Amino acid sequence: MIDLASLGQVYIVCGKTDMRRGIDSLACIVKEQFDLDPMSGKIFIFCGGRKDRFKALYWDDQGFWLLYKRFENGKLDWPNNQDEVRELTAKQVDWLMKGFSIQPKINDAKGREFY
Repeated sequence: MIDLASLGQVYIVCGKTDMRRGIDSLACIVKEQFDLDPMSGKIFIFCGGRKDRFKALYWDDQGFWLLYKRFENGKLDWPNNQDEVRELTAKQVDWLMKGFSIQPKINDAKGREFY
């Protein structure tokens, strides 16, 4: 498994992204929608509406990498806010790569959820 966190800081772009987009249009989203530099060495992760796959955009000082991961079973628990980008910890990146939620929920004895 690729360790994205070892490459640099990882951000997820919340909400759904058209997974037909390529490097240039994903870099444009990072720059224009969130005022971040896609050539900063940070990793930006995008998820589509099906929530069973994501793309990661990474600049390595020579060019862009576009990584694509599809889960064969299950769906990702992806944040829905279209206007948000979130910085992930190394642990959250590991959870994401394994298909787990980046915000584990804990139920109390009455079935209420806590984050």
